[in-house]
Amino acid sequence: MGKKVKKESEPPSKDVFDPLPIESKKAATVVLMLNSPEEEVLVKACEAIHKFAEKGDENRSSLLGLGAVEPLSHLISHEDKLVRRNAFMALGVMAANSDVKRLLKKLDAIPSIIGKLSPEEDVVVHEFATLCLASLSVDFSCKVQISDQEGLEPLIQLLSSPDPDVKKNSVETICNLVQDLPSRVAVRELNGVPPLLELLRSEFPVIQQLSLRTLVIVTTDTDTRATFREEQGFDRLLEFLCNKEFSDLHVEALQVLSNCLEDRDSLQLIHETGGLQRLLQFITTPTLLDIQTNAVKAIYRVAQSSENRKLLHEQDIERSLVELLSVEGDSLRTATCQAVAAMSLHLASKDAFRDLDGIRAVVQLLGSEGGEVREAAAQALSSLTSSNQLNAYAVYEAEGDEGLVQQLHDVIPGAVAHAAAVLTNMAEQEVLRCSILSHGAMAALLEPLQSADTHTLVRATQALAALACDAEGRADLRNAGGLVPLVQLLQSNHKEVRRNACWAISVCANDEPTAVEMCKLGALDLLQEINSSANRRNKFSEIALQRLLDSNLSLKYSLTNTLAPTDITMDGFYDPGKARSGQRVLTLEDLSKQPVNQRRPVIAINAKPLDTVSVDQSEERQQDSPTETRTASVLSSKGTTRTPSKGKSKGRKEDEKLRDEDESKPQQEVATVTEKPWMLPYDAAFHALVTEATKTILPLHAESEQYSALARLVSEVMGGAVEVDRQHDFLWELHLSELRYELQSNIIPIGQIRKGTYYHRALLYKVLADRIGVSCSLVRGEYNRVWNEVLLSAGTPHYPGCRPQPRAHLVDLIHQPGRLLRANTPQAIQYQTI
Repeated sequence: MGKKVKKESEPPSKDVFDPLPIESKKAATVVLMLNSPEEEVLVKACEAIHKFAEKGDENRSSLLGLGAVEPLSHLISHEDKLVRRNAFMALGVMAANSDVKRLLKKLDAIPSIIGKLSPEEDVVVHEFATLCLASLSVDFSCKVQISDQEGLEPLIQLLSSPDPDVKKNSVETICNLVQDLPSRVAVRELNGVPPLLELLRSEFPVIQQLSLRTLVIVTTDTDTRATFREEQGFDRLLEFLCNKEFSDLHVEALQVLSNCLEDRDSLQLIHETGGLQRLLQFITTPTLLDIQTNAVKAIYRVAQSSENRKLLHEQDIERSLVELLSVEGDSLRTATCQAVAAMSLHLASKDAFRDLDGIRAVVQLLGSEGGEVREAAAQALSSLTSSNQLNAYAVYEAEGDEGLVQQLHDVIPGAVAHAAAVLTNMAEQEVLRCSILSHGAMAALLEPLQSADTHTLVRATQALAALACDAEGRADLRNAGGLVPLVQLLQSNHKEVRRNACWAISVCANDEPTAVEMCKLGALDLLQEINSSANRRNKFSEIALQRLLDSNLSLKYSLTNTLAPTDITMDGFYDPGKARSGQRVLTLEDLSKQPVNQRRPVIAINAKPLDTVSVDQSEERQQDSPTETRTASVLSSKGTTRTPSKGKSKGRKEDEKLRDEDESKPQQEVATVTEKPWMLPYDAAFHALVTEATKTILPLHAESEQYSALARLVSEVMGGAVEVDRQHDFLWELHLSELRYELQSNIIPIGQIRKGTYYHRALLYKVLADRIGVSCSLVRGEYNRVWNEVLLSAGTPHYPGCRPQPRAHLVDLIHQPGRLLRANTPQAIQYQTI
């Protein structure tokens, strides 16, 4: 850079230095001249630095290193107008450099810059001062300082400047400032919306674009949208949208429109002015992909209101959206699926999408490569199938169940959550549920059940509960190992996740194998802990605990000390004794592995012969692997909707061939591989008691006679009547010890006990009553006291045709066998305590 600075000749004077022409080709020399007291030197130096800085960012960095920024930051406040103008020109250009911006922030130059935005300043000062602010306003702390220094008001005033550069720089700065909420509100309060709308008529596209971007941000504020309506913003916007010359800016214009259409008043206004028809034209008319996408996004915003959905349905928007589903472009398909999801909240729209075959079109998008498209497609299906079984079946007919199960492995949490929601909606129908399970849904849910996303966890547990409502689903869940992550979710700190996990466990606890497995995994302890907390307890946790106990009566009796008449004991029931606080109740198999000890023996029930057990186990194995049978039934139930391919037929033949080869292996080889499971020994004596009770008790007609006769049978088997004052002579402990060492086991079959006290007799009474259909309960008290309660109708009814209220009675099994003691009487209390 070579810039001559000449001094005009002056009359010779003894005190005046003669003019010295200077020519410099070094930037450092010019930077030094910025400290000159002579205004003409300053003007020339600033001008030279401006030209040098315009040549590139490398030159700006060089000037920064030479120390040009600090003197320039002072010169912008110089009293000389020309010096001030040239200093702003130099500083405005240099401010584009990131290091210069940091230094200006450190020098606190923003107040001085804002101070020069007054109307009386030169237009060039306005241009480069706003250019400087446009560069600085990208930084968050600078935004705050500009707002604190009340810089927004003069910037809004400069939007009406006759100079286009001033307008451009001012609106760019405002666009940066409104990224923060306080500035958005300030724009409205400072009446900034009208000048922003006026800029839409600018002849410069960059100004129009910056104005639209600013409006996109400020119209996210409700009050600003109201001001937008009052200032005829829709008229300006529609005028802009109707001009094809501005088609490259229609994307931003549609974004503004989309924001404004969230308000019901705005939609009504645009509908009356024909704007809605114009919006629909953007959707149906092939044009730029971004324009169509933003038009659909506007429809999505409109559809957030129920009244708006009704209005859009009247415009047959469903047909347009279905057509767009087949248009290429991930962004457009994503927006369209989201709009379908929003419109599906309107009942009539759900039917319309089905009638237009839109559901099949959405199902096809589940296989898209784009993750956002898959997520939006699943979201649309979730909304379409919610409370609509016809749409759920339409998804099934479009073979969407398989794709949805596959989507449970997706890496996008939203895609997984929505897929699980659709499967939940479909699982209400048995045919659909079987089809979903045949595709391995339970195994696919394992990963979502361990997700870190709470929404995914909620949806996954809901899907699991819906699919586990029958034995096949629960067997699949057990075999897939899904009970482990499910039980772990009981420890979640998220209320909704924990609540849905409790519900899923309550569904899974409907059969004993699943309930026992969950208890082994600690579900019972966790549910007890939850129910003991006032903040964590919920109605589902209470139901889950109750169902878990109802499916494992041995555990229930040990923990609650009570079995109701509706709790029907079966083979495999055992009494491990009263569980202590915090003590884990072991299974029979675990107890069988313990060495013989001196603790209270475990009383077990089993009247099932070994040959029956083996048959039942083979049936259970078939139930635990029902995939082939279920698949066949599902395919046949669909009729001709799915035809097995030749490849599948070939696969079945190969499977049969392999199976034949497996069956030809020697039985000895199979025996060495298969380990024999532990089984509770058959109790032939108890079986004989059941047979005897059936023959002798059931023929009796009166309930009281049945209760008493059964009591006498139990007493006879367990050693007969024992007087109260002779109980110490009844050596039942010795008898049980002998049995324990004879059997070399802590588990004693109840049929082998010949001397039993209260809890042995009451247990035998309960299990025999359950076998022959006599109703009674089993209650454990303190000090080994256990008794049975039965209900008897006493007296005559007060009114004809009315049955008298039944009353509870205790059954005496030891002192006067067969005696029925009315509950809460002195005799009953004595039986319970003495």
